[in-house]
Amino acid sequence: MRTAIITDSNSGIFEQEARQLGIYTVPMPVILDGETYFEGTTLTHTEFFGRLKQKAQASTSQPAPADVIRVWEQAFSDGYDEIVYIPMSSGLTGGVQTAKLLAEDYPGTVYVVDNHRIAITQRHSVQDAIVLRDQGRTGAQIKARLEETAYASLVYVGVQELEFLRRGGRITPAAQTMGTLLNLKPLLVIRGDKLDAYAKVRGVRQCMEREIRAMHDFSEELKGKGRPVYISAAGSFAEDADAAAWYQMVQAAFPEDKVDYDPLTFSVSCHVGPDAFGMGVSIRL
Repeated sequence: MRTAIITDSNSGIFEQEARQLGIYTVPMPVILDGETYFEGTTLTHTEFFGRLKQKAQASTSQPAPADVIRVWEQAFSDGYDEIVYIPMSSGLTGGVQTAKLLAEDYPGTVYVVDNHRIAITQRHSVQDAIVLRDQGRTGAQIKARLEETAYASLVYVGVQELEFLRRGGRITPAAQTMGTLLNLKPLLVIRGDKLDAYAKVRGVRQCMEREIRAMHDFSEELKGKGRPVYISAAGSFAEDADAAAWYQMVQAAFPEDKVDYDPLTFSVSCHVGPDAFGMGVSIRL
């Protein structure tokens, strides 16, 4: 039984890396100033983050059903017997429900995973799926295991540009003005299906340090239960030097762990704007 692992580009995995990993990925669409692009395919992250700094209007949507089916059919054409599909969290998009409806035409061969993860923690799920597949687990077993450990995962994102939170209705214009005057930087938390406010911190450096402390506590909680962890940093930085500085700060705070870095995916960046800085921690299966 050959099992294909398929995700979407919200995981931070794009076509070239997917080929290297032996998996498939579905590009996520983004609408930028009224024009549709595809993440990592027709628009790079550097270009996208630069447009955000110019205050572009940005929004995302789920992949078209035809695009999802095209990738599924490619996997079957390549000789796979079954598929494990890992899209972004059902609480943050309708893509999971759409995929489940599409999978009804593939009984017993397409398993849609809803483990409530997004961006860097979705990548962690894909990495776990690859390990489970290589251990000989079936598609049904991989789906069950990933959904069982869904909430042993956490994402924090620090925000520098308050305008994008205002656009999304998460703060009022008055709160944006006051936050700008006081140099307050919101720290958001994503756990499962919810994006919530965690703290408001004065200054970027202090917000970064608060985020790292919160993630350190969570990682130690998981390790205390005897669980190895993934630790990842991410950011919507238009400048490579800023991304490198954030990554180095996180790695220095976790000297005994290997920290990975991904650009913050479009689905999150649309809401938090440019120069946001994030971290994700998940248990490692």
